Amino acid sequence: MTSNGTVLLIEDQDEIADLLRLYFEREGFRLVHATTGERGLARLEQGDVRAALLDIGLPGIDGVEVCRRIRDTSDMPVIMLTARDSEVDKIVGLEIGADDYVTKPFSPRELVARVKAVLRRSEERPVAPQTLEVAGFLVDSGRRQVTTPGGEIIRPTAREFDLLWYLGTHRGLALSRGQILEAVWGYDYFGETRTVDVHVRQLRRKLMDLPIETVWGVGYRIEG
Repeated sequence: MTSNGTVLLIEDQDEIADLLRLYFEREGFRLVHATTGERGLARLEQGDVRAALLDIGLPGIDGVEVCRRIRDTSDMPVIMLTARDSEVDKIVGLEIGADDYVTKPFSPRELVARVKAVLRRSEERPVAPQTLEVAGFLVDSGRRQVTTPGGEIIRPTAREFDLLWYLGTHRGLALSRGQILEAVWGYDYFGETRTVDVHVRQLRRKLMDLPIETVWGVGYRIEG
Protein backbone atom coordinates (compact mmCIF):
# COMPACT_ATOMS: atom_id res chain seq x y z
CA MET A 1 0.00 0.00 0.00
CA THR A 2 1.55 3.29 -1.13
CA SER A 3 -1.17 5.83 -0.42
CA ASN A 4 1.33 8.51 0.59
CA GLY A 5 3.04 8.63 -2.80
CA THR A 6 6.63 8.34 -3.96
CA VAL A 7 9.83 9.42 -2.21
CA LEU A 8 13.05 9.38 -4.22
CA LEU A 9 16.26 8.37 -2.44
CA ILE A 10 19.46 9.36 -4.27
CA GLU A 11 22.11 7.41 -2.38
CA ASP A 12 24.97 5.17 -3.51
CA GLN A 13 24.77 2.71 -0.59
CA ASP A 14 22.31 -0.10 -1.29
CA GLU A 15 22.12 -1.17 2.36
CA ILE A 16 20.80 2.25 3.39
CA ALA A 17 18.22 2.09 0.60
CA ASP A 18 17.08 -1.37 1.66
CA LEU A 19 16.66 -0.28 5.29
CA LEU A 20 14.81 2.93 4.46
CA ARG A 21 12.51 1.14 2.03
CA LEU A 22 11.20 -1.00 4.90
CA TYR A 23 10.42 2.01 7.06
CA PHE A 24 8.88 4.13 4.32
CA GLU A 25 6.73 1.32 2.94
CA ARG A 26 5.49 0.63 6.46
CA GLU A 27 4.22 4.22 6.52
CA GLY A 28 2.50 3.98 3.15
CA PHE A 29 5.18 5.49 0.91
CA ARG A 30 6.80 4.06 -2.18
CA LEU A 31 10.57 4.52 -1.98
CA VAL A 32 12.44 4.52 -5.28
CA HIS A 33 16.22 4.43 -5.31
CA ALA A 34 18.81 5.98 -7.61
CA THR A 35 22.50 5.36 -7.02
CA THR A 36 23.88 8.43 -8.81
CA GLY A 37 22.89 12.05 -9.21
CA GLU A 38 22.41 11.60 -12.95
CA ARG A 39 20.00 8.71 -12.46
CA GLY A 40 18.17 10.60 -9.74
CA LEU A 41 17.61 13.62 -11.96
CA ALA A 42 16.39 11.37 -14.76
CA ARG A 43 13.94 9.68 -12.37
CA LEU A 44 12.58 13.05 -11.29
CA GLU A 45 11.55 13.78 -14.87
CA GLN A 46 8.76 11.21 -14.52
CA GLY A 47 6.98 13.76 -12.34
CA ASP A 48 5.49 11.52 -9.65
CA VAL A 49 7.97 12.20 -6.82
CA ARG A 50 6.69 14.09 -3.77
CA ALA A 51 10.02 14.49 -1.94
CA ALA A 52 13.70 13.73 -2.45
CA LEU A 53 16.27 12.38 0.00
CA LEU A 54 19.67 13.35 -1.30
CA ASP A 55 23.12 12.17 -0.20
CA ILE A 56 25.77 14.89 -0.47
CA GLY A 57 28.66 12.52 -1.22
CA LEU A 58 27.43 11.02 -4.48
CA PRO A 59 29.73 9.75 -7.24
CA GLY A 60 29.67 11.89 -10.37
CA ILE A 61 27.34 14.83 -9.86
CA ASP A 62 27.39 15.43 -6.11
CA GLY A 63 24.37 16.10 -3.94
CA VAL A 64 24.87 19.85 -3.80
CA GLU A 65 24.75 20.13 -7.58
CA VAL A 66 21.74 17.79 -7.76
CA CYS A 67 19.90 19.96 -5.23
CA ARG A 68 20.78 23.08 -7.21
CA ARG A 69 19.35 21.54 -10.39
CA ILE A 70 16.19 20.43 -8.61
CA ARG A 71 15.67 23.97 -7.34
CA ASP A 72 16.00 25.36 -10.85
CA THR A 73 12.69 23.74 -11.76
CA SER A 74 10.92 22.59 -8.60
CA ASP A 75 10.16 23.52 -5.00
CA MET A 76 9.54 19.93 -3.91
CA PRO A 77 10.86 19.11 -0.42
CA VAL A 78 14.52 18.07 -0.39
CA ILE A 79 16.27 16.61 2.64
CA MET A 80 20.05 16.26 2.46
CA LEU A 81 21.75 13.18 3.94
CA THR A 82 25.39 13.66 4.89
CA ALA A 83 28.09 11.59 6.53
CA ARG A 84 30.36 14.60 6.63
CA ASP A 85 31.00 16.35 9.89
CA SER A 86 31.62 19.71 8.24
CA GLU A 87 29.21 22.53 9.05
CA VAL A 88 30.17 24.05 5.70
CA ASP A 89 28.61 21.12 3.80
CA LYS A 90 25.41 21.39 5.79
CA ILE A 91 25.13 25.15 5.39
CA VAL A 92 25.81 24.99 1.65
CA GLY A 93 23.04 22.42 1.25
CA LEU A 94 20.55 24.65 3.04
CA GLU A 95 21.66 27.79 1.25
CA ILE A 96 20.99 26.29 -2.18
CA GLY A 97 17.45 25.37 -1.20
CA ALA A 98 17.39 22.11 0.79
CA ASP A 99 14.58 22.08 3.32
CA ASP A 100 16.51 20.13 5.93
CA TYR A 101 19.48 17.85 6.44
CA VAL A 102 20.15 14.72 8.49
CA THR A 103 23.61 13.56 9.51
CA LYS A 104 24.51 9.88 9.23
CA PRO A 105 24.08 7.67 11.12
CA PHE A 106 20.43 8.65 11.52
CA SER A 107 17.27 7.10 12.87
CA PRO A 108 15.04 5.81 10.02
CA ARG A 109 11.97 6.62 12.11
CA GLU A 110 13.12 10.20 12.57
CA LEU A 111 13.79 10.54 8.85
CA VAL A 112 10.30 9.29 7.99
CA ALA A 113 8.86 11.77 10.51
CA ARG A 114 10.81 14.62 8.94
CA VAL A 115 9.64 13.69 5.45
CA LYS A 116 6.04 13.63 6.63
CA ALA A 117 6.54 17.00 8.27
CA VAL A 118 8.08 18.75 5.27
CA LEU A 119 5.41 17.31 2.99
CA ARG A 120 2.66 18.48 5.28
CA ARG A 121 4.09 21.97 5.53
CA SER A 122 5.01 22.33 1.84
CA GLU A 123 1.58 21.23 0.62
CA GLU A 124 -0.39 23.12 3.23
CA ARG A 125 -2.07 26.26 1.97
CA PRO A 126 -4.27 28.77 3.80
CA VAL A 127 -8.00 28.25 3.32
CA ALA A 128 -8.20 31.78 1.93
CA PRO A 129 -5.23 33.82 0.67
CA GLN A 130 -4.07 36.41 3.16
CA THR A 131 -1.68 39.31 3.10
CA LEU A 132 0.52 40.65 5.84
CA GLU A 133 2.42 43.93 5.95
CA VAL A 134 5.72 43.97 7.81
CA ALA A 135 7.84 47.13 7.82
CA GLY A 136 6.60 48.09 4.36
CA PHE A 137 6.97 44.58 2.92
CA LEU A 138 3.74 43.02 1.63
CA VAL A 139 3.70 39.26 2.28
CA ASP A 140 1.12 37.44 0.12
CA SER A 141 0.23 33.91 1.24
CA GLY A 142 -1.82 33.18 -1.87
CA ARG A 143 0.95 33.96 -4.34
CA ARG A 144 3.68 32.91 -1.87
CA GLN A 145 5.61 36.06 -2.66
CA VAL A 146 6.87 39.23 -1.01
CA THR A 147 6.67 42.73 -2.45
CA THR A 148 9.38 45.08 -1.18
CA PRO A 149 8.70 48.72 -0.26
CA GLY A 150 10.23 49.61 -3.62
CA GLY A 151 7.81 47.37 -5.52
CA GLU A 152 10.19 44.51 -6.30
CA ILE A 153 8.63 41.04 -6.15
CA ILE A 154 10.67 38.40 -4.29
CA ARG A 155 9.73 34.73 -4.26
CA PRO A 156 11.43 32.96 -1.33
CA THR A 157 11.71 29.21 -1.19
CA ALA A 158 8.76 27.38 0.35
CA ARG A 159 10.48 27.02 3.72
CA GLU A 160 11.74 30.61 3.74
CA PHE A 161 8.23 31.85 3.07
CA ASP A 162 6.74 29.71 5.86
CA LEU A 163 9.39 31.03 8.25
CA LEU A 164 8.66 34.64 7.29
CA TRP A 165 4.91 34.11 7.66
CA TYR A 166 5.33 32.58 11.12
CA LEU A 167 7.60 35.37 12.33
CA GLY A 168 5.35 38.00 10.78
CA THR A 169 2.18 36.67 12.37
CA HIS A 170 3.92 36.66 15.76
CA ARG A 171 5.42 40.13 15.54
CA GLY A 172 7.08 41.39 18.67
CA LEU A 173 7.44 37.95 20.24
CA ALA A 174 10.83 36.39 20.92
CA LEU A 175 10.49 32.92 19.40
CA SER A 176 12.90 30.15 20.29
CA ARG A 177 14.54 28.04 17.60
CA GLY A 178 12.68 25.03 18.98
CA GLN A 179 9.33 26.81 18.60
CA ILE A 180 10.21 27.82 15.06
CA LEU A 181 11.29 24.29 14.10
CA GLU A 182 8.06 22.82 15.38
CA ALA A 183 5.83 25.46 13.79
CA VAL A 184 7.56 25.87 10.43
CA TRP A 185 9.20 22.50 9.83
CA GLY A 186 6.50 20.59 11.66
CA TYR A 187 8.55 18.29 13.83
CA ASP A 188 9.73 18.29 17.41
CA TYR A 189 13.04 19.86 18.37
CA PHE A 190 15.79 17.22 17.96
CA GLY A 191 18.62 19.45 19.14
CA GLU A 192 19.68 20.86 15.75
CA THR A 193 19.08 24.58 15.29
CA ARG A 194 21.37 25.43 12.38
CA THR A 195 18.49 24.86 9.95
CA VAL A 196 16.65 27.85 11.42
CA ASP A 197 19.75 30.03 11.51
CA VAL A 198 20.58 29.43 7.86
CA HIS A 199 17.04 30.14 6.67
CA VAL A 200 16.95 33.36 8.69
CA ARG A 201 20.22 34.37 7.08
CA GLN A 202 18.78 33.65 3.64
CA LEU A 203 15.73 35.80 4.35
CA ARG A 204 17.94 38.64 5.54
CA ARG A 205 19.98 38.42 2.36
CA LYS A 206 16.93 38.43 0.08
CA LEU A 207 14.93 41.01 2.08
CA MET A 208 17.71 43.25 3.31
CA ASP A 209 15.61 45.86 5.15
CA LEU A 210 13.28 43.41 6.85
CA PRO A 211 13.70 43.80 10.64
CA ILE A 212 14.42 40.23 11.75
CA GLU A 213 16.19 40.58 15.09
CA THR A 214 18.36 38.01 16.84
CA VAL A 215 17.31 37.56 20.46
CA TRP A 216 20.50 36.27 22.04
CA GLY A 217 20.06 33.06 24.01
CA VAL A 218 16.52 32.62 22.68
CA GLY A 219 15.98 32.83 18.94
CA TYR A 220 14.45 35.46 16.67
CA ARG A 221 11.87 38.22 16.64
CA ILE A 222 10.41 40.33 13.85
CA GLU A 223 9.37 43.92 14.35
CA GLY A 224 7.58 46.39 12.15
